[in-house]
Amino acid sequence: MIVGFLLTLVAAYLVGSIPTGYLVARAKGVDLRAHGSGNIGATNAFRVLGKGPGIFVLLMDAFKGAAAVNWVPLLTAGWVSGNAATYLPLVAGIGAILGHNYTCWLRFKGGKGIATSAGVMGALLPWALVIALSTWFLVLVISRYMSIASIMAAVALPIGTYFTTSNRALWVLAGVLGGMAIWRHRGNIQRLRAGTEPRFEFRSKRSDTATSS
Repeated sequence: MIVGFLLTLVAAYLVGSIPTGYLVARAKGVDLRAHGSGNIGATNAFRVLGKGPGIFVLLMDAFKGAAAVNWVPLLTAGWVSGNAATYLPLVAGIGAILGHNYTCWLRFKGGKGIATSAGVMGALLPWALVIALSTWFLVLVISRYMSIASIMAAVALPIGTYFTTSNRALWVLAGVLGGMAIWRHRGNIQRLRAGTEPRFEFRSKRSDTATSS
């Protein structure tokens, strides 16, 4: 049984570790790590590469999370018996996000996991995701800080999960994902406190401005 969970974790990690933003930028002759925030996530891709590539990276990063949750457990279920198999999608979700945040292909330096977490929660608990995304959008419109919007969405995720399901395992997962996302934004929090965090511009443009992703 333990082997089944480990296989799920590793397989999902490899799915999540595909560095979409880095690959898209490289295809355009750009090293995303050397521009903007240096992050390979969707927000930095949007600012450095433009609207189209940024949206593509966003969707693919989310797809990685959803694909890991939906498909990896189908491959590893035979290694786990009984009710324990119901936890495989949760393990796969955590693995995919770890893969995105700490991709083995880029010396374990990846994105901040917001889009991939959204894909995971969309597959597991879509109504909680709706609450988190609504919070993200409202905070972004009001504050124009992508980092604040992402952090508040990370806070709203476990709250939304609590009110939309009685599954305590999902409560724990949502809390872990939210905590991971906030931890990955600790640099943004420092810049916010220092007053140096840039605001998000609601238009596509190439920029080297540091931001959240």
